[in-house]
Amino acid sequence: MDSFFTVSKVAWFVAAPSNALVIVLVLAALLLLVGARRIGGLLLGLSVLGVLVLGFSPAANYIMSPLEERFPQFHDDGKPVTGVLLLGGAELPDIGLARGQPAFSEAGERVLAFVDLSRRYPQARLAFIGGSGALLPAGHGREAEMMRQSLGPLGIDPARMEFEDKSRNTVENAEFAKALLKPQPGERWLLVTSAFHMPRAMGCFRAVDFPVVAYPVDFRTVGPKGLNGTFSRAASGLDFTDVGVKEWVGLVAYYLGGKTLTLFPGP
Repeated sequence: MDSFFTVSKVAWFVAAPSNALVIVLVLAALLLLVGARRIGGLLLGLSVLGVLVLGFSPAANYIMSPLEERFPQFHDDGKPVTGVLLLGGAELPDIGLARGQPAFSEAGERVLAFVDLSRRYPQARLAFIGGSGALLPAGHGREAEMMRQSLGPLGIDPARMEFEDKSRNTVENAEFAKALLKPQPGERWLLVTSAFHMPRAMGCFRAVDFPVVAYPVDFRTVGPKGLNGTFSRAASGLDFTDVGVKEWVGLVAYYLGGKTLTLFPGP
């Protein structure tokens, strides 16, 4: 297990806004118990304020929107498509494999788009890219295994599919996809992933010299003109914040770590 992957997973566990707020709250409670009322009260107030702002206000929308708007939605221009790549991350393999049926998260639009593209481009190669992003995975290549078992219900011919089942993060997605698919000059590959994840994904594929065309899906905001909506549950706002902040932190970490060539990849 390489250090970049391990450090990134551990650091994010602590840095995720929802987790960080809990850590601050626990620290505040401990300080208050030992009589450090001033600093304890300050940290308590900060944690409560953080939950209110990040949980209920539109702040999360403004964190997410620039990521989603970075790459435009794909419009078919009639040019031939060599292949379609679907990045893992929408699967719920623990549930799906235990229940014996497809199980996907709220990012399931990735799979829907992939199925649609498989029908629109019947001659295109199809590839699923993803093993497991867990620090301590329950099994090897479980995301890919989940997709293999879902091909029948999704109506995709297994003979068309190629699987990369060892990658653990976006860097390895790009590296291992190139090794598997061996793209040639002039080919056109569509990359399907969530819109908020597209900048980091495109940066990684460009870094390994695998030209792909962005096919963003799974949008979480309605657009730049509709960002002032609030959240009715703190859990929803905090989850939204976690997703957006993770991408921004990932962009910085990947750039500083030499995994991407630009800080905020764009079209």
